[in-house]
Amino acid sequence: MAPTTASPADPAEPVRESPPVDLLASIRGALPHLAPAEQRVAEAVLADPAQAAEFSISALAGRARTSVTTVMRFCRAVGLANYPQLRLALAGAAAREDALRGERAWTSGDISATDSLQQVVEKIIYSEARSLEETGARLDVDMLERAVDAVAAARRIDIFGVGASGVVGQDLHQKLHRIGRMAFVWTDVHAALTASALLGPADVAIGISHSGTTSDTIAPLQAAAGRGATTIALTNFARSPIAESADLLLTTYALEAPYRVGATASRIAQLALVDCLFVAVAQRSYDDSTEALSGTWGAIHDSGTRRLPPAPPTGS
Repeated sequence: MAPTTASPADPAEPVRESPPVDLLASIRGALPHLAPAEQRVAEAVLADPAQAAEFSISALAGRARTSVTTVMRFCRAVGLANYPQLRLALAGAAAREDALRGERAWTSGDISATDSLQQVVEKIIYSEARSLEETGARLDVDMLERAVDAVAAARRIDIFGVGASGVVGQDLHQKLHRIGRMAFVWTDVHAALTASALLGPADVAIGISHSGTTSDTIAPLQAAAGRGATTIALTNFARSPIAESADLLLTTYALEAPYRVGATASRIAQLALVDCLFVAVAQRSYDDSTEALSGTWGAIHDSGTRRLPPAPPTGS
């Protein structure tokens, strides 16, 4: 079981002497687990970081329909010591966003009713590219290495996920299966719980949930932990329930806007992490993996080029 972390709103949580490298990504990650009033502050900040950086603390509190005290609690929740530090970090984040967007006129990644098709395309591509960049930049490589060690040594690997995360789980299963690993994917909670009952200390269970709150994924992961299996969580939110249920945590940083919940940005980030995990596992037995990939590709290629028997004559 992973060690528990302080709640994002816990006053005892230590604050940073300097802002996080990407404050906006940190705020997005903390958003689902903030108190409702603090969430309104976060939403006001994320809607327009440049404008928020110019607000007094009273003005930001008014925009978020809350109190100055709540704004201060929000600062501490995202690891900042005081409001001036938040304003400075927001100004820097806004400048970085402007540089990344270049000459694009829009300021929000969400889709509006008046956006042109060109703007829709630009926003989606920008959001998905940024999700990959943020995930790569903030990836805990040491944690990934531990996950690779566990999967490479596992007797069997069971993967749990539903909905869009289930599709990502199927991709990981297919990859592992092609290099000869005993891997299974379960997208139904009853089947997943049944599989968990067969796991032991030599096995690995991987739960995939963008939100980190999907009970149908968390339950079998917890059951697998109870059987002694090594558990790995892949989620977008480091303080989510699934993260607390896992020995190892792999975190994406997908930029999903409210209009596009379940959009491809989260899946692309998850698939990128899955690729990193798979390739690193395959490297551990490079020659065997190369031979297995070649053999499985050949089997598919041969079946696709094999001649089919001629059709029977009409009327036979």
